Amino acid sequence: MPRSSTADLRQQAIPQHPEPSWTQLSRIPIEAREESLVPMSLAPPPVRVYPAYARMEIPGAVNECHVREEVYRRLLAVARALPAGLTLLVLDGWRPWRVQQYLFETLSETIRETHPGISDDELLERTREFVSLPSTDANAPSPHLTGGAVDVTLCDADGLPLEMGSVFDEATATSHTAAFEGRLDLTPNQISARDNRRLLYHNMLAQGFTNLPSEWWHFDFGDQLWAWYGGHDRALYGPAEPEGVASRWRRQFEQAASHGGT
Repeated sequence: MPRSSTADLRQQAIPQHPEPSWTQLSRIPIEAREESLVPMSLAPPPVRVYPAYARMEIPGAVNECHVREEVYRRLLAVARALPAGLTLLVLDGWRPWRVQQYLFETLSETIRETHPGISDDELLERTREFVSLPSTDANAPSPHLTGGAVDVTLCDADGLPLEMGSVFDEATATSHTAAFEGRLDLTPNQISARDNRRLLYHNMLAQGFTNLPSEWWHFDFGDQLWAWYGGHDRALYGPAEPEGVASRWRRQFEQAASHGGT
């Protein structure tokens, strides 16, 4: 099947999708595939990496964007399918629990401060619209903790992000992926943002990713969100963690011991 041209992709509307049922989503079984986390900084052009939370000095953030190996390869395929002069910018991948907790609490507190009469149930719903619950549960981990969730955008040849209609992590309805679809009152900048979102969305889906409808930048492969929106009967990835020196030495000694070494 021939690849769609850039013009075609920018003419293809992004469909409206409902928010996931987090309760049902958390019941999707996880295969827990053994697959390493790899740093996106290894990727050649046309991929760029900007670990947004580390640059914002958020407590616990790491100065790298780790993803599962299969996610890495698929992101490279997305980048290589982009029109000449455009690059894929990776903003976040694997996310430590501490960072997830910080983001969730900070957004929840901000919503509570600006909407003092909000109920606890509505507060949780509005917070989860943009930040999932911090969880290390092997059966229901936060998406970014698996290394299968990734936050991305597009850049021009000079490395400057394209117009997307809202900034990364903007917690407003404008950040909904299909926010500009079906509207006849768009400004020129909004039309540009709509078309850029379409280009990113359709290129990511062509490589097997799914999108979280409330965030134009958030895509998944292999986690429970991917299984939910992709119609898969199971997820591939559970919680993960980049291997450090201590854990690597421990594994090596354990392997040596199991083979009768010292």
